[in-house]
Amino acid sequence: MRIAFLCKRRYMSKDVIVDRYARLYEIPYQLARLGHEVRGYCLSYDRAEEGGWGHDATPGKLRWESRSLGRWKLPAVAGYPRHLLRRLREFRPDVIIGASDIPHVALGAWLAKRLGVPCAADLYDNFEGFGQARIPGFVSALRHAVRGADLVTTTSQPLADYVRDTYRARGRIFAMPSTVDKAVFHPRDKLACRHALGLPENARLIGTAGGLSRDKGIATLYGAWDLLKDDRSDLHLVLAGPHQAGFPPPSGERVHYLGALPHDRIAELFNALDVGIISVLDTPFGRYCFPQKAYEMLACGLPVATADIGAMSDMFAGTPQCLFYAANAQSLADCVRAQLADPARPDISIDDWQALVSKLEPELLRVTRGLTSPRAQLARPP
Repeated sequence: MRIAFLCKRRYMSKDVIVDRYARLYEIPYQLARLGHEVRGYCLSYDRAEEGGWGHDATPGKLRWESRSLGRWKLPAVAGYPRHLLRRLREFRPDVIIGASDIPHVALGAWLAKRLGVPCAADLYDNFEGFGQARIPGFVSALRHAVRGADLVTTTSQPLADYVRDTYRARGRIFAMPSTVDKAVFHPRDKLACRHALGLPENARLIGTAGGLSRDKGIATLYGAWDLLKDDRSDLHLVLAGPHQAGFPPPSGERVHYLGALPHDRIAELFNALDVGIISVLDTPFGRYCFPQKAYEMLACGLPVATADIGAMSDMFAGTPQCLFYAANAQSLADCVRAQLADPARPDISIDDWQALVSKLEPELLRVTRGLTSPRAQLARPP
């Protein structure tokens, strides 16, 4: 197949092309490694290097092109769809995948209609929870594009259900969670990781990494810490990631704020902890997201305490001692105490990106061959 993949340039504070980071890189890369010719078209909403890059993905081909909105955003936005239409007419794709946010999903649908080729939409989150959704017309554009897509991939089963029931998607719906790089996230020596991060070697460490903001549920963790810190003198809290302005992490000798860590050092942190915490809220974002840190922590062999919401409810149904009530600091504190006393580790198989995308490939082949059902279906990865 000749596959066009459309996405934004920066994702999770990473540069998709330069950092070769996560879902937005791995989907086109792994498809190319399966023997397909893939072109990735990135748009940077800020200033970024423009041009083309070829990445080795033998036996297939992967080439990236990037444009930047730069200073003159409105003229650049207005001209980008026509520019991309010209580029795709030259490439002649068999299928277009729109990913990363509302504009790229809608743009993918627009281009596919004009070129007369199938369209797929990849939803790595509930995009209606993004700030873009507040722009008039954006939610309608998203729903229209997803409703008409030949294939919709979602990062969680609850989001797949939502797309079927609310969007009334007519194409095939395929739940495909994001996964982790097992070369980075794997069990390591705990003491060595603590030493590398400057953490106390003989303490009990609990904590998390990621965006430390109220809308991500971090206030629940801060409240639980107030309940836990007097339990034992050797209990410490470790946090990493950017924090919300005006809402700093707790202070104290037993609180360690590491700032924003590089991706590979997050794996060191998760190996240094005794319990990892995943706190999401009962919101449209929390109900339909798939917290990437869940797989990252589990791949490191770390016992977790996670909010009983959305995909986490299904994922940890067999180990309810890992679950706490969302936005309930007391419930989180009790869950952490239980995990410190008698750690439970769920037996969950984590596919790597190669395995995940190999399950996506036949779905794309179906739409390029016109084999999709006219009625939406839910497809769970085998």
